[in-house]
Amino acid sequence: MITVLLIGIPIIFIGLLILLRVITEVFSRPRIFTPEQVPPAPVAIVFGAGLRRDGQPTLVLRDRVSMGAKLYSSGKISKLLMSGDNRFIDYNEPQAMREYAWSLGIPDQDIVLDFAGRSTYDTCYRAKAIFGLREVILVTQRFHLPRAIYTCSMLGLKATGVAADWHPYRRRAIWFWQMRELFATLNAFWEIHVHRPLPVLGKPEPIFPEKTP
Repeated sequence: MITVLLIGIPIIFIGLLILLRVITEVFSRPRIFTPEQVPPAPVAIVFGAGLRRDGQPTLVLRDRVSMGAKLYSSGKISKLLMSGDNRFIDYNEPQAMREYAWSLGIPDQDIVLDFAGRSTYDTCYRAKAIFGLREVILVTQRFHLPRAIYTCSMLGLKATGVAADWHPYRRRAIWFWQMRELFATLNAFWEIHVHRPLPVLGKPEPIFPEKTP
């Protein structure tokens, strides 16, 4: 009996991880587009992806910002929401993303920073609760899009996605990201459907304030 449990429980757990990943993949697939085919939306959310030791964006993050800039330049969006981690004084993802977007010709008035986007869940939650968004294009790598689209959609956003895979990444990195997504997706389901944690909130900062007559 003990042997059966020792074998059966890990198999069931692995099966659950794969099942949840499949659910997000099936859900998101019709919502993923090329940059040319994606329906226009008011804002693109660019997710943080880490900084190098010198404070500059990683290659993955540069690719995300570059895709956001492409969507802006082609008229698919009018604003970019740069969402990342800034919980430490010497670690500021949104500001690094902004500066890289400047180098790509994006005007500062069309860049909005979310300094409390510590996770995909937090970013999606705050996009609606703090920035007043209802419809967005999500910009991240293909491996992350299913979870991002599912999370934002379940939190009340009309979300489509564009993959920011500009460069051929290392196979080892891709394998690691895919494995990590299995556990991250399990956590996403827990947060969305069970726990519903509140991220760091604050005073609403609507990107498009309602115009008074």
